[in-house]
Amino acid sequence: MSASDTASESATPIENVVIIGSGPAGWTAAVYAARARLDPLVIEGGPSREMIPGGQLMFTTDIENFPGFPEGVDGQKLMADMKLQAERFGTRVVTDDVVELDTSVRPFRLVTRYSGEVRAHTVIVATGARANWLGLPNEERLAHSGGGVSACAVCDGALPAFRDQVLAVVGGGDSAMEEATYLTKFAREVVIVHRRDSFRASPIMVERALENPKIRVAWNSEVVDVLGDDFITGLRLRDTVTGEESEIEVGGLFLAIGHTPNSAFLQGVLELNEAGYVVPAEPWRTRTSVEGIFAAGDVMDDYFRQAVTAAGTGCMAALEAERWLAHGVDVEAHDIPAEPVASES
Repeated sequence: MSASDTASESATPIENVVIIGSGPAGWTAAVYAARARLDPLVIEGGPSREMIPGGQLMFTTDIENFPGFPEGVDGQKLMADMKLQAERFGTRVVTDDVVELDTSVRPFRLVTRYSGEVRAHTVIVATGARANWLGLPNEERLAHSGGGVSACAVCDGALPAFRDQVLAVVGGGDSAMEEATYLTKFAREVVIVHRRDSFRASPIMVERALENPKIRVAWNSEVVDVLGDDFITGLRLRDTVTGEESEIEVGGLFLAIGHTPNSAFLQGVLELNEAGYVVPAEPWRTRTSVEGIFAAGDVMDDYFRQAVTAAGTGCMAALEAERWLAHGVDVEAHDIPAEPVASES
């Protein structure tokens, strides 16, 4: 290594903990880490076509199932307040994306798109996941404006705007069956729109959905347009066999065609499952396949995907990072103590 390289490396700041991501998991981790006097740095991400700092809740106008808000709360306000709470305790924030995480060196090396390199003793990955969309212009516009298009029935299905409406669910897997069945609690009718003539969902889930009198299926159909100005009014469907188009009136559209974790930069770095989600090293913990790196929120949760569970794992990750640091872990031996230290509640 040249003298200039050594000087450059010594000038790179070394953080106790860097949190990548700025959804409920990231900000909760920041609150806990800051209160533990770890002086956390949050790299919150940059705006893009698919995601913006704050994550999926930035596209949610009304959240009624996050504890502490009896009248509900706007998603953008919730994220702004979480950020303010973290900053109140001294969290520092950089608006940028991490494009590389190098675990071959200690402290870890994080490369950002615009802000240079950061070194960190511990890292909490809380980059979340993004819902898969159809890619239709009006679908995305109405989703972002709160116009009746959603990718989470459990999050939004109980909202007053959807009650006693005809609601559409797009998909053919277990998630689509679950979402359709859940929506029957509030809707007048639920239409499952599926591009084939059979579902790929498990037989028990299909049976449960098809036996529900409130559910009908638009087989061999794909959505080619979402209708409505301020709020969705209908769908234009194309028959995948005949090519004929038709319209149906709906008061809500729910996409159940999967999620994609924001983990591309972790390929070959951490253990990921076949869908790209970070795999915890053991159940009910947040540490990953690399000691000193922890994961929280939807990037490691392909099952619940709720704001409150993301926040819970953010708390867990911060506590695990604090305890890992507090015991002065030997980075050569990776000797993790069995008994955690007490942490301020």
